[in-house]
Amino acid sequence: MAKYGEGDKRWIVEERPDGANVHNWHWAETNCLEWSRNLLSKLLSNLVILDGEGNLFIKIKKLEKVDGEAYVNVRKGKIIPGYELNVSLSWEGEAKDSDGKSLLKVDGSVEIPYISDENADEDPEIKVTVKDEGSIGKTLKEAMVAKGKPVIEEKVRVYVQSMAKGGPAKDELETKRVAPKGQSTAVKEEVASAKIAAGQKKEVKKESKKGFKTINLTEKFSCRARDMYEILMDENRWKGFTQSNARISKEVGGEFSIFDGSVTGTNVELQDGKLIVQKWRFGSWPDGIVSTVRLTLYEPEPGLTVVKLLHTDIPEEDRYGNATVAENTERGWRDLIFHKIRAVFGFGI
Repeated sequence: MAKYGEGDKRWIVEERPDGANVHNWHWAETNCLEWSRNLLSKLLSNLVILDGEGNLFIKIKKLEKVDGEAYVNVRKGKIIPGYELNVSLSWEGEAKDSDGKSLLKVDGSVEIPYISDENADEDPEIKVTVKDEGSIGKTLKEAMVAKGKPVIEEKVRVYVQSMAKGGPAKDELETKRVAPKGQSTAVKEEVASAKIAAGQKKEVKKESKKGFKTINLTEKFSCRARDMYEILMDENRWKGFTQSNARISKEVGGEFSIFDGSVTGTNVELQDGKLIVQKWRFGSWPDGIVSTVRLTLYEPEPGLTVVKLLHTDIPEEDRYGNATVAENTERGWRDLIFHKIRAVFGFGI
């Protein structure tokens, strides 16, 4: 994921004298990290998990830290959230006997190492630890895992839904009015500049059949085409540059699963070092929807490989009603696949 504030300047609005971003034609980017800290602290502090059930008392004390980045991009009224957060919590527990006498008090921690927009439809990994690993301490830890994790997952879902609605930018979106007619010249200038910028971009996104979208990207790498093909078709290399589980068949008709199972599909056509055609499906998409990915590789000169991506039949909305599927998919290709390959394998231009 791109760092906050490091986006392509052609797509981020510069300060206008009147402070206006007409019709949100350009990207309006809002840093949401501090807002995220405040919301998660409100959601995950002073939560009673057990209050005497089984003579156990467990409580999440407070949010200890939130590291990472969080932002919301808005363009033409469309909300595109982005976040990668590492969250730590503290909890306490006490076990009592049948007479109410305290047997043991413990302190522990909860780590949520990866809350991310790319996995917004999945519950995050939650790690629970306790300082006392004795028998009673382990009992309290097991109770925290069994009863506390569902509560934490529910609170994280509230955060994810809040980001999908615009986070701190939500109120601004709801109150934004259409520019008056007197600003028509400014609007035209903004539209014209956006069209010029769009013409300079290497990718072109267009709608295909109704209700679906298409992504076109062209990327260059300092490597041989056969090396790039091998990386894209090798599950061990996928695991390396994505830091996630992957299973990839190298046979036509074979199946694959990447990003810890978030994306699954089958191989349709394979030409060694030249072409990869696959059917892709994201777990967050409505049932029955499958897209087509076509990756064409060629070398205009030795040591320089051009990869052309054509990704068709991407639904406009996921099963949860989020209308940012194409934008998130494009960002995933660019930031989580192509940029990571350059960084890990040294294929940068």
